[in-house]
Amino acid sequence: MTTDHPAPAYPAPQTSGWIDVPGGRVWYRSNGDSHPGRAPLLVLHGGPGMQHDYLLPLTALADTRRVIFYDQLDCGRSDRTKDPRNWTVERYLSEIDAIREDIGLTELHLYGNSWGGSLAAEYAAQRPAGLKSVTLAGPLINTDRWIADNAAYCRALPEPHASLLLGEAALDDPAYQAAVDFFYRRHLCRLDPWPEIVTTTMNNGNMNVYQTMWGPAEFTSTGSLRQFDVTPRLPDIAAPTLFICGEYDEATPAACRDFAKLVPGAQVAVIADASHLAPVEQPEAYLARLRAFLDPLG
Repeated sequence: MTTDHPAPAYPAPQTSGWIDVPGGRVWYRSNGDSHPGRAPLLVLHGGPGMQHDYLLPLTALADTRRVIFYDQLDCGRSDRTKDPRNWTVERYLSEIDAIREDIGLTELHLYGNSWGGSLAAEYAAQRPAGLKSVTLAGPLINTDRWIADNAAYCRALPEPHASLLLGEAALDDPAYQAAVDFFYRRHLCRLDPWPEIVTTTMNNGNMNVYQTMWGPAEFTSTGSLRQFDVTPRLPDIAAPTLFICGEYDEATPAACRDFAKLVPGAQVAVIADASHLAPVEQPEAYLARLRAFLDPLG
């Protein structure tokens, strides 16, 4: 595992504000200016229930294009409605069009990480006007596949962690929590210690949204996304597509390769010595690969 990385300084937002979306208001920020021939990048964070901060390494791309982040409704700095009726795939998808209309994104590249990748895949499958590309970063595409792959990761852990995660341990058992932490430090973020942008994201996460939609932990789904599967829609994606993940990602390289076969012309990139938060763990390699995909597309 990588250790002792100095904490990078991320730029303050050049612009920020509130956007009305179905159900409430979301907070957004952007960096970078408009560049001729370079469409903006809109970034969808994971969770469900987290916030955009852990994806701030992507601000490095603002030297050649505008990069826009936002916190989904009931997440981060956005309105906390506490209304479970807002916690659906369809409503979270509606945020994308509301943001596009508000800030004038007639053309854009779309980047979705983890659960944000679920939204990005669903949105791209609709073939919206002006979508120049979609990046599916460690994406949740099919919950059954995600659970099976992460169960295999759990089985590969040393004891007693493997038995605790695969058994019937109480969720508040300190030994179980230690096993969860061990799993996360292999497959969520391999940096030690976790950077502030990761701890801030985790500490501010809306666990009501996370547990209602997903479940108690990354490798266990009991919520409304338990049957989620965008696989049948993948062949409908017409925009250039990049699947990118870490070598030890919860969205495994094998799964990303399998899903990419269903998207016409899709590319796959696997970042060595990284897991689910690959842009945090290996920013130089990650950003180089992302630029190589985006820049030729304008």
